[in-house]
Amino acid sequence: MSALSNTTSSVREKLSVTRFSHHPESHVAVRDQAVCRDCVLKLCVDICPGNVYRYTEDPGLTIAHETCLECGSCRIVCEFDNLEWDYPPGGFGVDYRCG
Repeated sequence: MSALSNTTSSVREKLSVTRFSHHPESHVAVRDQAVCRDCVLKLCVDICPGNVYRYTEDPGLTIAHETCLECGSCRIVCEFDNLEWDYPPGGFGVDYRCG
């Protein structure tokens, strides 16, 4: 087993004890679906460790905010600044148990 496999396994184990307190309203939104359809790379889908984003032709970019790890990677990689992202309201969101 490679060192990378051990690291990945360790991260997965730590994330498995992560707790989420879901707010009923999403803290993430797409500003314009047409921009997502025109985006060739769709990096937000690939970079998100929580698998928050999925892309299909119809309806376009969908968001499962309940699995968001609040890392902000999606905001960084979206070259069109097409995602509205904020932290969930106080008391909601992710609660890391292992650092």
